[in-house]
Amino acid sequence: MLAALDSGIVVQSAPGRVPQLKRYLAEQRGRPLGDVWTDIPPLNSQARERLGYPTQKPVKLLDRVIRAASNPGDVILDPFCGCGTSIEAAEILGRNWVGIDVTHYAITLIEQRLRKSHPLAGYQVLGRPNDLAGARDLARRDKYQFQWWAAWMLGTQSYETKKGADRGIDGNIYFANGPYGYGRIVVSVKGGENLSPAMVRELSGVVQREDAAMGVLVTLAEPTRAMLADAAGAGFVEKSAHGRLPRIQVVTVGDLLDGRMPKLPPLPQPTDTSPSKAARDRDQLELLLPMPGDGPNADEIVVDPRFMRLGRG
Repeated sequence: MLAALDSGIVVQSAPGRVPQLKRYLAEQRGRPLGDVWTDIPPLNSQARERLGYPTQKPVKLLDRVIRAASNPGDVILDPFCGCGTSIEAAEILGRNWVGIDVTHYAITLIEQRLRKSHPLAGYQVLGRPNDLAGARDLARRDKYQFQWWAAWMLGTQSYETKKGADRGIDGNIYFANGPYGYGRIVVSVKGGENLSPAMVRELSGVVQREDAAMGVLVTLAEPTRAMLADAAGAGFVEKSAHGRLPRIQVVTVGDLLDGRMPKLPPLPQPTDTSPSKAARDRDQLELLLPMPGDGPNADEIVVDPRFMRLGRG
């Protein structure tokens, strides 16, 4: 007792009081963590880290899992990485990481997430086509992922994700059209090798039905002369604040890979990773782009991550 008193681990609040043992937190074994974690709440609608991805988990949850199961410098593999919460947690904790997901949308979302929160992170995206051979391989393996990738290359802001009959629409591009309000460009993608003028006429009908300003047909194969003639015969946008714009255009994947874009009006640029106060207070594109629950078929529309705010910070 005297030795403990001399070492300072026995204390008395006043002479004559009952001595007490001074305990240090680092010396306590603590309580083992169970397999039911109730101290980490799920993400709510107002969470700052919320991205709108349906299966998103809190970073704090993945932080705990990674800390418990690995050491700095280890490799974290998430073969179904979705919106990349495990990727961000691994980056924060100094782990190497590999994330895999089948959807082009998820990979784009993770890129935007890392660009905003960890601009110095080094990584490579594998599997995304960077040449015509890669594009053909993707079209052969998954025609829907090819459609979304090709529409992404064009600068599509929202995608219609319904599989099967798609009403002739694979994506949408919106632009400010001066005194005429906002204009809409309908994007249709064809990944087959057999093309026909009927595809151009079908897109022209969709543009008319949707009351859109323009339509762009993206093809994997080279279009026929008859297709180009039908596109030219569709004329020009009737109400345009940007000069004479062809109403229907055909562009190949090869053109997009080489940086040859169709003739388009000035388009909104991808969301800045450091938005101004005005952009934080009201993101104009959120008012412009269709969101789930707004209008027909809206539940089958997703907004490209490049044109949405990531989180609420």
